[in-house]
Amino acid sequence: MSNAVFDVLRKVTTATITTMLLKKGIRRCWMNGPKPLLPGGERLVGPAFTLRFVPAREDLATPESWAHPISTRAAIEAMPEGVIAVADAMGVPSAGIFGDILCARMRKRNVAALVTDGVLRDRAGVLASALPVWCAGVAAPASVNGLTFVGWQEPIGCGGCAVFPGDLIVADDDGAVVVPQKLVDFVAREGAEHELYESWVFGEVEKGVKLPGLYPPDEDAKARYAAWRKTRS
Repeated sequence: MSNAVFDVLRKVTTATITTMLLKKGIRRCWMNGPKPLLPGGERLVGPAFTLRFVPAREDLATPESWAHPISTRAAIEAMPEGVIAVADAMGVPSAGIFGDILCARMRKRNVAALVTDGVLRDRAGVLASALPVWCAGVAAPASVNGLTFVGWQEPIGCGGCAVFPGDLIVADDDGAVVVPQKLVDFVAREGAEHELYESWVFGEVEKGVKLPGLYPPDEDAKARYAAWRKTRS
């Protein structure tokens, strides 16, 4: 995936992306749960680096496990620059999978963002780390209170969506969507055109044009849009 495609997708809303993917028959692409911890930030785009938790098992989910080779700490050290970490926390609302120190380390490693259907702890410290986060909320207890970390860079389910390592993640104030790798170019191309058409539609609505025939467009609207588009070339 090229930087040019990333630049295009930074201008395409997650709402538009879900519509583009619907054209390809994909309905489960918006993750149910993750919301921006601090709304109003820029739209972020990056390849998924996946992390997986399972229900807590008492002999494994212990504070000592944080020093094991398979741990969230080790996973963070394996994250390349620019990825968006996507953590399957099973929607558990009572176990904070990351806190301020881990988020600060991800930021230091130039991880683009963290997206999870679980919750975080140390909200003030996480915000201070400046790592962009999309999560389902906050909770004081640590991850091992309700979850066991089992690995990274394998297929996961996050917020009802299948996410494979390397899938493209786009996240904004409406949440986070996953774009299959083979559809990235299509979504970028068609999404950019859709955004342009909608900008024209807004102008038409401001003029008092009725929606039927405009959105979605009939042949007359398509012709008027094409003429308007030529003026922008």
